[in-house]
Amino acid sequence: MILARFLGPRVFILVAALLAAAVLVPMASLWLPASHPLHVPPYLVPLFGKYVCYALLALALDLVWGYVGILSLGHGAFFALGGYAMGMYLMRQIGPRGVYGDPVLPDFMVFLNWQELPWYWTGFDQFWFAAIMIVVAPGLLAFVFGYFAFRSRVTGVYLSIITQAMTYALLLAFFRNDMGFGGNNGLTDFKELLGFPLQAASTRAGLFAASCVALALGVLLVGWITRSQLGKLMVAVRDAESRTRFIGWRPEHVKLFAFTVSAVMAGIAGALYVPQVGIINPGEFAPVNSIEIVVWAAVGGRGMLLGPVVGALLVNFGKSTFTAIAPESWLFVLGGLFVFVTLFLPKGIVGTFDHGWRSWRDRRASAEAEKGEAATTDDAHAVPNPAE
Repeated sequence: MILARFLGPRVFILVAALLAAAVLVPMASLWLPASHPLHVPPYLVPLFGKYVCYALLALALDLVWGYVGILSLGHGAFFALGGYAMGMYLMRQIGPRGVYGDPVLPDFMVFLNWQELPWYWTGFDQFWFAAIMIVVAPGLLAFVFGYFAFRSRVTGVYLSIITQAMTYALLLAFFRNDMGFGGNNGLTDFKELLGFPLQAASTRAGLFAASCVALALGVLLVGWITRSQLGKLMVAVRDAESRTRFIGWRPEHVKLFAFTVSAVMAGIAGALYVPQVGIINPGEFAPVNSIEIVVWAAVGGRGMLLGPVVGALLVNFGKSTFTAIAPESWLFVLGGLFVFVTLFLPKGIVGTFDHGWRSWRDRRASAEAEKGEAATTDDAHAVPNPAE
C-alpha cells in the first residue's frame, strides 16, 4: 500500500495487470485446450511478447523525452546492441548442431573462412557474461556519447540529429562482414536458451512472462525515479534548463543519468526481443526504427508512465493488422497517425483522456457547489412560519 501511495494507483494497476498477464497468458496457451474460447494459440505468444518488449523500449525513450526533454532518435541502437549481446550468446549455444558442425565457430564465420573466434566473442558461451554485456554495451555507449554531447551543451534538434547519426553509423558498421556479427544476415538459427529449446511452447510462454516482468520492473523503476526529488529535478531541466543551472545544479549530470538508465532499459528490451523473434540483424539499427519509437510514445502520451506503454501496444497491433491487409500502405498510415496526434491530440491518447476526465470532474464539482450555494441561499431567505 505504501508503494501504491507513492507511485499512484495507475502505476499500481498497470504493474498488477502486467504480472497477471505474465501468469494468465502462458496458462491460457499451455493448459487450455485449443477448443476453449480463452485458448491463446502458441504462435501468438511470441507476438504478444514482442509487443511487450516494444512497450519497454517506448518507456525507456519516455524517460528521457517525456521527463528530461531529450528527443533521442537513436534508441534503436541501444535496443539492437542488447539484442546482439543476446544473439551472440544464443549463437554460441548452437555448437556442433550448426550447418557446418563446427563446435566453436558460428556458421557464418565458417562460411567466411574465419579460422578462430574473435576476441570480443569470448565469454558469450556463458549466460552470466552475456547478461552483463546486455547491460554494459548499451549503457557504456550511452554514457560516453551523452558525456560529450551534454558536456558540450548540445540540445534540441541538433542533439536529435547526432543521435540519429550515431545509430546510422552503427548500421553501416554492422553491415560489414568483417565486423564479425553476421553482416547483412545477422545472427539467426538459434536453438536453445539456458538449455530450453526456443521452439517449445513452454519456452515461448516463459519468455513472454519474463518480458511482462521486465516491463513491470521498468514501470516501477521509472515511476520511482520520476516521483522522487531527482524526478522533479529532471522536469526542471526539461522546462527551464538555464534557470536550473543558474541556481547551482548541473543539468548535464541529470541528462547523463537519465540517458544511461534509458539505454540500459532499451538494451534489456532488445535482449528479450531476440529469442522471441529468432533473429537480429543490422536492420534493427535503421533510423526509421528509432523514429517509430518516438511515434509510439507520442501516440500514447509522453511524460506519463502509462502513455508509452499504451502507444507501443496499440501502434504495433495496428501495424500487424495493416501489414497483413495492405502492407504497402502501412507507412502512410503511420505517418498520418503521427500527424493526426500532433495536430489534434498533442497530449497523446492517455493525456487527452486525463485532460477530458479532469475537465468533466471539475465541471461536475463546480455544478454541485453551485447547487449547494443556491440551496443555502434559499434557506437563508426563507420566511419563518409564525405558527411553528
